[in-house]
Amino acid sequence: MLYRRLGAGFSFAYVPWGPEASCAGGEPSAALAALAAELRRQLPPSTVFIRFDPPWYTTENSASRIPPPFHRAASDVQPPDSVLVDLTAGEETIRGRMKPKWRYNIGLAERNGVVVRCAGASSPELPAALESYYRIYEETAERDGIAIHGIDYYRTLFELAAEPSPDSVQLRLYLASHEGEDLAGVVTLFRRREAVYLYGASRSHKRSLMAPYALQWRAMRDAKAALCEYYDLFGIPPHPPDRDPNHPMAGLYRFKTGFGGTIIHRPGSWDYGCRPFLKAAFFAAEGLRKKVWTLKKLLKRKKR
Repeated sequence: MLYRRLGAGFSFAYVPWGPEASCAGGEPSAALAALAAELRRQLPPSTVFIRFDPPWYTTENSASRIPPPFHRAASDVQPPDSVLVDLTAGEETIRGRMKPKWRYNIGLAERNGVVVRCAGASSPELPAALESYYRIYEETAERDGIAIHGIDYYRTLFELAAEPSPDSVQLRLYLASHEGEDLAGVVTLFRRREAVYLYGASRSHKRSLMAPYALQWRAMRDAKAALCEYYDLFGIPPHPPDRDPNHPMAGLYRFKTGFGGTIIHRPGSWDYGCRPFLKAAFFAAEGLRKKVWTLKKLLKRKKR
């Protein structure tokens, strides 16, 4: 559980991607309410609310709702909708489940001499690899109009991943290059049964070489070798935008759903109020901030 300040002496608690267990066969929402009530008793009185991002999911068209005393957050922290690629089958079967164009693009990258290398959190090659990746990431952010952290954020992320972990966490940076030039990169987390694609970036240069496809296939193969059972592509739009080619996330949706995975829907972020009046005020402010951010993003795209 993370504890964060809101200002004016107040704070909130956040449980990212938890609790993991959906309550040992019982009713998940009832057990979540019992957990929240117990946490509330242990938190300072300045706590306004507790935010949960439950990791359980459904393959139905809409994610499950969590009944009162929980309320849907104005903005999700983790992406509720995603694609899970089953890694329990053989490599040929995994590749065979992909759309034909995706299989072709992986082969095309291989035939064109795209080379993928990997740097782990403790690898001596990591500092230089991370610098190269971040330059590509900055180009991606500028092209796609997205906000990214400074490079120190990612350095800290890898430093934390290098520490001993009871969950056997591994963080890996993959870079795809052609003739010595880095074209794309991804950051992937390995943990127990799962591998999660956290961040990705690609250059506009040499896009025809299909470097991002080679990266994802290498990460999936490594995840399978590490005994992960599924690969989480971590985030797609909640509603298919592929019918509208001009939708800002249409390309992302097509890319991730082409790898042959199952589309899943998690509940998203839900809040348990500890101080209802202050929680309502924060909810309104958070909703307004989201609308302003979305408007700025749209205006930035139109200027292009």
